[in-house]
Amino acid sequence: MNFPQNLRYTKDHEWVLLDGDTATIGITDYAQHELGDIVYVEIETKGKSLEAEAVFGTVEAVKTVSDLFLPVSGTITGINPILESEPEKVNTDPYGEGWMIKMKVNNTDDVNKLMDAEAYQKVVA
Repeated sequence: MNFPQNLRYTKDHEWVLLDGDTATIGITDYAQHELGDIVYVEIETKGKSLEAEAVFGTVEAVKTVSDLFLPVSGTITGINPILESEPEKVNTDPYGEGWMIKMKVNNTDDVNKLMDAEAYQKVVA
């Protein structure tokens, strides 16, 4: 499993990359592995302001559908257009081309309170 050191992680297996007050969010390598082959990603929250832990979309794998939880409060500003036609990018490149949303974070300190790679590894071990 791959857990990049520059990301923050949640107990719900989302990752966050913060750049200023903009966060890029996706699911972890562990999550995509547990879900199996992803066949559809549905995110209809662009432009919405949501609180942390709110559901921002769903990911559908061959055997299951899982909710996607927002790690921190903010406004969804973008959705990865690649995932509409190539949802398998979440499986093949979860930390790169498989990102899911971009958002404007209300409080960047909230991102720093999330788990670092070492803490997340202990959760999934």
